[in-house]
Amino acid sequence: MIVRIMGEGQVELTEAHVRELDALDDELLAEVERGDGDGFRRTLAALLDRVRALGTPLPDDSLEPSGLVLPAPDATLDEVRTLLSDDGLIPPPA
Repeated sequence: MIVRIMGEGQVELTEAHVRELDALDDELLAEVERGDGDGFRRTLAALLDRVRALGTPLPDDSLEPSGLVLPAPDATLDEVRTLLSDDGLIPPPA
């Protein structure tokens, strides 16, 4: 799956990697729902760090369609709230 981090670029993740990110996504969803700004900031950073660590970066000039778009590291709680579905940022596996 191609994942775009807003403002940074794209990485390719395997489905196994996407499933691994689900726990952080669930935690982020709960923190946004509670309005926990500090927890949200910490978990968003951890989620994006994990995506960067697991993913294979695509070249900057690559224009692959993204299967998943994640917020920028400096996104606000309210900005992320608008991106969330009932399942969080990462949809459950099909």
